[in-house]
Amino acid sequence: MPVPNAFAGTMRLPAIAAPMFLVSGPELVIATCKAGVAGTFPSLNARPASQFDDWLARIGGELAAHREASPGAPCAPYGVNLILHASNARVPEDLALIAKHRVPFVITSLGHPGEVVKVVHEYGGLVFSDIIHAHHAKKAIAAGVDGIIAVAAGAGGHAGTQSPFSLIREIREFWDGTLILGGAISDGAGIRAAEILGADFAYMGTRFIATRESMAQDEYKRMLVDCPVSDIVYTDRISGTNANFMWPSLEKAGFERAALQAGSGKGKLHDLGDEARAWRDVWSAGHGVATIHEVPSVGELVDRLEAEYRAACALPPSPALAQR
Repeated sequence: MPVPNAFAGTMRLPAIAAPMFLVSGPELVIATCKAGVAGTFPSLNARPASQFDDWLARIGGELAAHREASPGAPCAPYGVNLILHASNARVPEDLALIAKHRVPFVITSLGHPGEVVKVVHEYGGLVFSDIIHAHHAKKAIAAGVDGIIAVAAGAGGHAGTQSPFSLIREIREFWDGTLILGGAISDGAGIRAAEILGADFAYMGTRFIATRESMAQDEYKRMLVDCPVSDIVYTDRISGTNANFMWPSLEKAGFERAALQAGSGKGKLHDLGDEARAWRDVWSAGHGVATIHEVPSVGELVDRLEAEYRAACALPPSPALAQR
C-alpha cells in the first residue's frame, strides 16, 4: 500500500513507537525520530497544557535542526495521541496547539475523530485512528481518517482480544489505505511479519518502554526485563476498560490475581478517580515482554531492529550497520 508522503524517505524501519501514558516524553520522541522510527506521545503526558506547547516547540525545533545538520540522515515524523473521551476537557485546547505547531500526524483514541480530521487536514497533517474491532475501523474511515491502527491481542495498554492475523486481514478486505498493526511486536522479525500480513507499519509500545530515554521508572524497566508473558494480566479493574498490566505491580498495589482475571467491577485505584495515579502505580506491558532482556538506548535498539528486520527480509546488512 502507498506510504504517506510525510513518511516516505524518512525512516529506517516501517515502525511507529506507540504513545504511552506517563512513559513517552520529548527525549523518547526525539531519539526515536532521529533513529528513523516515528515517535509519538499522548498530549496528556504534558501537564498542564502550557507544557504541551513547550514540548511541541522543543520536538519540532530539535528535529528541524537535525534535518538541517544531517540532510542525508533518516529523520522520521513525530505524532501526538489525542484522547477524545468526554472526560478529557483539554481536547479543544490541545487540538489548537496541534494546529499551531502543525504536528505531522495525530493519533485519535476513544472517540469520534471527525473534528480532529477537519482541523488537522486544514494544515496538511494526517490523522490515524486506533481501533480494536473492524466496525470501529469502518466508523473511523467514514470520518475521513488517513490511517487505521489495529490494536490486536497481546498489545500493552488498552488492547483488543482479536488475533492480529484475523484483525489485520479482516480490515484489509475493505480498507486499502494506511494500516498499522500493534500487538506484541518487539523485534525486527515482528515488523516484517506485520508487513507480510498487510500492514504498512508496525506499532511498537512495550519494547520502547524499556529504553534509556523513556520516562518510565527504573523499577518499571527492570520489571519488563524480568516478567514472562505469564505475568501479563488483562483486566478492567484499573481504568474501567480492559488493558494489559504486569502482575508484580498489581500485586504490590494490593490486588488479588483471581479477582483481576474475573474482571468483576472496578479496582480500588480506579475508584480513587485518579487515572494518572492508577497508571503511575500499576505498570502496563504487552506480550512483547517475552523477548525483552535488557534496557538499551533508542539508537542501540533501532540498530538491532534494523538488523533483525533485514535478516527477516533476507536482505544484506545495511552499509551503516556494516561499518559498526
